[in-house]
Amino acid sequence: EEQLVESGGGLVQPGESLTLACAASGFTFGHSYMTWVRQAPGKGPEWLASMSSGGATRRYAASVRGRFTISRDNTKNTVYLQMNSLKPEDTAVYYCVRGPRLSDDWFPTSRGTQVTVSS
Repeated sequence: EEQLVESGGGLVQPGESLTLACAASGFTFGHSYMTWVRQAPGKGPEWLASMSSGGATRRYAASVRGRFTISRDNTKNTVYLQMNSLKPEDTAVYYCVRGPRLSDDWFPTSRGTQVTVSS
C-alpha cells in the first residue's frame, strides 16, 4: 500500500525558512517522479514543484521559483522541499504526491504538514 508521510511544518515568521520532508513507502520510490502541492484554507490545491526519479529534472511554479527547492534522497525514500523567504501567502497544508504533476481530480490521501507564516 502506497503511503506518504509529510513532516517539518510549523509556525514561522515572514522571511524565515523551513524544510519539509516526505517519507514514502509501498512503491518503487526511486523510479517515481515526486511532486509537492499545497492547499490553503478555502482554496484549491496548488502545484509547487516536481522532480524526476533520478533528479535530473526539476520544475517549479512561478509563485515559488527561486525561493523553494525540491530534492530527494532515493536511499531514504524521501523527498524534501526547502522553503526560503517565506511569505504569509505560503500558509497552507503541504502534501507530497507520487507523479509528475497535480491531476485535476487530486485530493489529499495523506495528512500533509501545516505551514503557517505569520508575524
